[in-house]
Amino acid sequence: MVNTRKRLAAMRSAGYLQMDVDAPANPACVIGAGERCEHALVDQELNRRLYAYENVVRVRFTPIIDTLKTISAFQHELDFVARAQRIAEDRLGYPLPADLLDNAWVGGLDLRALHSYCIFRSFKECIDNADADQAPWRERMLIDAAFIQSCGYHTVDVSPCADGRLQGLLPFVFRMAPNDAVSVKAYAGALFDVEGDIADWTQRELLRLSGGLPGGADGNYLKIAVYHYSSSHPCEQGCAAHGSNDALATQAAADRLAEMRAAIENTYGVGAAPDTLLVGMDTDTDAIRVHLPDSESGNCPMRFVESTQLFHDTLGMSAEQACAAIEDAVAEAENYCGLQPNMRRFILRLLEANLSQIQYVIQHHEGRYAVIGHNERFICAGEAMSELQLRNKFYFAHLDTVEEGAPDMDVGIKIFTGLNISRGLAVPVLIHFHYSARVPGARERTVARGRRVQAAIEARYAQLYAQGLLHCQIAVSDIEGSERCTFIEDAVEAAGH
Repeated sequence: MVNTRKRLAAMRSAGYLQMDVDAPANPACVIGAGERCEHALVDQELNRRLYAYENVVRVRFTPIIDTLKTISAFQHELDFVARAQRIAEDRLGYPLPADLLDNAWVGGLDLRALHSYCIFRSFKECIDNADADQAPWRERMLIDAAFIQSCGYHTVDVSPCADGRLQGLLPFVFRMAPNDAVSVKAYAGALFDVEGDIADWTQRELLRLSGGLPGGADGNYLKIAVYHYSSSHPCEQGCAAHGSNDALATQAAADRLAEMRAAIENTYGVGAAPDTLLVGMDTDTDAIRVHLPDSESGNCPMRFVESTQLFHDTLGMSAEQACAAIEDAVAEAENYCGLQPNMRRFILRLLEANLSQIQYVIQHHEGRYAVIGHNERFICAGEAMSELQLRNKFYFAHLDTVEEGAPDMDVGIKIFTGLNISRGLAVPVLIHFHYSARVPGARERTVARGRRVQAAIEARYAQLYAQGLLHCQIAVSDIEGSERCTFIEDAVEAAGH
């Protein structure tokens, strides 16, 4: 009984189980029977397309466990291998590794290995079909490259928390089209690498000064840090990296932005630093809290506007009235802080865009997600791929070496202790890095780097690895070419090397 209680507690802590206590209704729109919650500023067609995308992606993962349960039930039958492959092809769309099936009659079916394999293959299906899957909604995003440029920014660099609940941040929460002007690098607790970000900023500045960025001559760089919180269970389902302490998560992200600005100005002179913006996200509802920077781009944690309140206050208004109300709310919260016009325009559009996501969660997820905590399928370690844009598909641990990324990896392993290990499943870890085909030998060196990282991960979590509770897969992508997420055992066939 004690072990059962511990296991259930771990699963709840990780967010695998829905909370026993009913969460409160979405405060943005509390309606009665027969009433509809439809806001004038919501793009209904875009919501429809995003929901279709969500279903397409989820259906690639949902059948995995039931399929493996079905296959395991007849693993000792004479026609097991052929029968298992037929079921896998029919339900999952791909065959299973022959060696894992052929040897099942001897030592039993290795369901942990098969589960990890299916997770990786389903993810690969998402990557391979990303263009077709995402094309219907990319063209309707409210914040695209043209709008970003019109606000005076040549680059928007976003650092959300590595938490899988933020994986759909761009298209869903921000309604921002993935494009060359936007980059996303996630870190545990939104604690991005200041030195790494300075290097990224320097590279973009060199491109701008050399004329390599459209509209870059008079443009600026915008850095956004995104922390998160849970409005229904703040003490249990907030940011794990900050112990679910919302105040700490907010201040830590604000401090990191200030450190980046100070570092650049100390190095390159006053006025060189980029604009910065602090945003909070309620992972229960996908609503955002936008903190208003002052004229010097200083971020004040206590000065903000919440999209939940805006949705509630403007529901029933015309589009024109709602836009005016949003402007008034920002002006009131600004409180003479000297908000820059380009920043004000960007913030107004960001708040407006998020209203569609609030309604999306109300319409398709009953106001709050059924699983308000973690429900990721795997850990992605190294460099993330932007091709999959959906909540809770993977936890991302940004790293160059395991030693540098140890805190992010440790948080990920802690999360998956509740999600997978408590159920007897292994932790799938996809080790992914980009290379440039323009650089001779880059691919081979990247594969070797992946092998080193894999060995280091297996050594760091040696006990899990020895117990078969850690499964690593290496993949590489050409940052400029067409090769995307190639598993290294398929390298020769897939890449033509």
